[in-house]
Amino acid sequence: METAAATGLTFRDAVDSDVDALVALVESAYRGDSSRAGWTTEADILAGQRTATDAVRAVVRAPDSRLLTVERDGALVACCQLEHRGDHAYFGMFAVSPALQGGGLGKVIIAEAERTVREVWGATEMHMTVISVREDLIAWYERRGYRRTGRMTPFPYGDERFGVPQRDDLRFELLVKPLA
Repeated sequence: METAAATGLTFRDAVDSDVDALVALVESAYRGDSSRAGWTTEADILAGQRTATDAVRAVVRAPDSRLLTVERDGALVACCQLEHRGDHAYFGMFAVSPALQGGGLGKVIIAEAERTVREVWGATEMHMTVISVREDLIAWYERRGYRRTGRMTPFPYGDERFGVPQRDDLRFELLVKPLA
């Protein structure tokens, strides 16, 4: 597996001045026509926003949370949220620039995120939630060692902060990976 250094990536914690660029990155990876350049698009199942400035700023400022920015040659190319939750960490807000998806960056970034939560927080598991109809995305995480738990939580229909659903069968499934 390539390391962050081998790919020319730099990881750092986000700061307030990164928020607007992070919102734009997340939106470009998941919503609208720009997201169709990559494979992580949710444009066919959700319209509207994926996140908002206030939500990203709250993650940046939260005491038990880190929003890792990933840069290559000084340009923002990806991000992910890490939240300390006792013996496990939560992984979320994962976005890779659509133009760079499919080239192996995601594998390097998730490996770095797992290493970080093991070393910094002593986390023994990583948890995440994925929209259950995203079979291709879930399969990608399964190839990285995550397992489906079958534990579902409802999608927040009617709360447009999470997008405007284009179908009525959306739920979140918890995926878990033990961190050795």
